[in-house]
Amino acid sequence: MKKKDNKRNRKEAFERGEKINIKVIKDKKLRTDLKRVEKKFQNAMSHAIESEILLTEESGFLEPSNELEKTYKITQKELIPEFDIQTIRNVFDLKLDEFGPYTIDFSRNGKHVLLGGRRGHLAMFDYKSKKLLTELCLNETIRDVKILHNYNFFAVAQKKYVYMYDNHGTELHVMKKHRKPTAIEFLPYHFLLVSIGEGGWIRWQDTSTGKLVSEFGTKLGTGYCIKQNIKNGVISLGHQRGRVTMWSPNMSKPLVNMLCHRGPVNDVAIDNTGNYMITSGLDSKLKIWDIRTYKVVHEYYTPFPANSIDISQRNLLSVGCKGTVQIWKDAINVKQRSPYMQHVVKNQLITKVAFCPYEDILGIGHSEGFSSIVIPGAGEPNFDSFEATPYQTSKQRSEAQINALLDKIQPEMIALETDFVGTIDTEADAVEEAIETGLEPPKKKRKKNKQRGKNTSSKRVKKNQQFIYDEKREKIREEIEKQQRLKEKENLKKIGKQEGALERFFK
Repeated sequence: MKKKDNKRNRKEAFERGEKINIKVIKDKKLRTDLKRVEKKFQNAMSHAIESEILLTEESGFLEPSNELEKTYKITQKELIPEFDIQTIRNVFDLKLDEFGPYTIDFSRNGKHVLLGGRRGHLAMFDYKSKKLLTELCLNETIRDVKILHNYNFFAVAQKKYVYMYDNHGTELHVMKKHRKPTAIEFLPYHFLLVSIGEGGWIRWQDTSTGKLVSEFGTKLGTGYCIKQNIKNGVISLGHQRGRVTMWSPNMSKPLVNMLCHRGPVNDVAIDNTGNYMITSGLDSKLKIWDIRTYKVVHEYYTPFPANSIDISQRNLLSVGCKGTVQIWKDAINVKQRSPYMQHVVKNQLITKVAFCPYEDILGIGHSEGFSSIVIPGAGEPNFDSFEATPYQTSKQRSEAQINALLDKIQPEMIALETDFVGTIDTEADAVEEAIETGLEPPKKKRKKNKQRGKNTSSKRVKKNQQFIYDEKREKIREEIEKQQRLKEKENLKKIGKQEGALERFFK
C-alpha cells in the first residue's frame, strides 16, 4: 500500500492538469491530435518520475531530539566532529585586518568567491581547492564587488568609477559614466551591469556590447543597497529616507515606491520565487513584504540594526547584526519565535553575508577579514547542468557563454508583470477603415480639466451617455436617408416605364 501511495504522490507532482475527455469530441481529426498530445504528456510524466532516481542528494536540516533542545545553541565547534573531511575544509577564517571591512560575492555555480576590502585589497580564489586565482592592491577605496556571467570577469565599484577585470587581475574596462558608485548588481540573463551612485543616479550598461542602456535620477538621495528580482529583472533600491523603489530601464520613474521603514534602509533581499521581499532598516526592524500586494506579511525585531541580509536557495534567511549572524528557517511563510542557527564573530563588525550556491555554506565579510561557516540545508543539493554546474570544464564554459549570448533577453522585456503582454487597441479598426478609404484617421480628443464642479463624475457619465445617444441618432438618420433614396429610385423607374400621353398615336 505504501508503494502505491508513493507512486500516486509522484504522479500528482508531475501531472500537467486534468485529462481531456476524448470520447465527447466528435471530430476525428481533433480526437487523434488530442490523443497524441495526451501520450506526450504521459511519456513526459513517466520520464520525469524515472529521472528522480538520478537525484541522489537530499537536503537535511538540524532537528532537535526533544522540545527543550534548541538548534540555535549549537556552535560550529560542536558540529565539526559530525562533518566529513570535505565539509570541514569549508569552515575557516581569513584574518585580513589591514584592509577591512570586506564585501564578498560568490559565482553562480558556487565554486569561486571574490573578496573586496574597503582600503583597496582585492582577491579571488577557488572555494573548494582554496587556490588563489588573483590578488590585487588597488590603493583606492572599494565599495562593492560583483562576479559577472562567469568567474573570468568581475566588476569592482571603486572610488570614482566602475572597473572591470579578468581572473588574472588585468584591467579590461573603465566605465566612466558610472560615477562614484556605491553598489553594483549584475543581471545574468540580460547581460546588464547596474550601479547606483552618489546623488541617486541609477545606470544600466550592457556588458556584451558596452552600450549604456539608460540612466535615471532617483531624486531620493544616495542609495547604498541594490538587489535584483530574478523572476522579472526589476531592480530594487533602498534609500536613506526609508523608501524602497523598484526600477526598470524602460521608465524614468520608479515602477513602485514603498515606504518600508521610519529610518534609512540598510539592505534588501528578494526570494527565488520573486514574490517576497525582505528589508532591514536602521529602526532595528526586519520586514517581510508580499510584492504582489505590497503589504507586510511578518515583522521581526533585531537586537541591533541589520547591516546585511541574504536568502539561500532553500529559503533560509541570514541576518547580520553588528557581531552576530542569525539564520532563520521558514521565516517568510510562518512567523518564527527563535532562529534556526546563530554564529558570533567576536569583536568584529559584520558588513556582508552571502550564501554559497549549491553548498551548505555561509560567507561572512567583516571588519577583520572573511569567515566561512556551515549551515545544514542551505544549498540546493541537485544542480542543473544547463543553468550552472560547479564541475564545468573550459570547453563547456565557452559553449555556455555563447548560448547565453544567443538567448540574451533584451532590456525592453524587463517589467513588473512578466505574464502581461499588452492591451487591445480599440481604435485599430477605425484607423484601418481610414487607410482603406483614403481619409485621415480620427484624432483622440483630450478631456479638459474644468473647475467649479463642472468635471464631476456624474456630469462625465452624462457626457459619455450623450455621446452614445448622438452616435445612435446619426446612425438612425443615415438609415432613414438611405431608405428615402431607395424609394426615390423606385419611383423614377416606375415613371420611366409608364407611357406618355402622345405615345399611343405613334403605334
